[in-house]
Amino acid sequence: MKDEREDVASAIHGINEAWLAGRVQDLAAMVHDEIVMVFPGFAGRIQGRDAFIAGFRDFCENAIVHQFVQWGHQIDVAGGTAVVNFGYEMLYERSAERYHATGRDLWVFAKHGTGWLAVVAYDA
Repeated sequence: MKDEREDVASAIHGINEAWLAGRVQDLAAMVHDEIVMVFPGFAGRIQGRDAFIAGFRDFCENAIVHQFVQWGHQIDVAGGTAVVNFGYEMLYERSAERYHATGRDLWVFAKHGTGWLAVVAYDA
């Protein structure tokens, strides 16, 4: 089980590294075709890899992240499913305005072959 948790930790790390570096196209290989992203407060959702990547592309093209700190990663694995949650704090600038965001991310991963793909992402 420890190896599975390490593999899931690598998967979420890869996702965060990709979008923070502006390599949004790299996300395609890390998420399921039908990934669902739920917006904060359950205010809406998108489904599908293209819509998911488009959201990250919009953010990366229109915002500058000055700081992104994560903490308290918890990874639970049961069979071919894993849940990752962690707290975060982000300082970013968009449209000449500075923002300070804090919250928790919750990601659900499914085992596909020898790797893990994100199937649900929720920013609380």
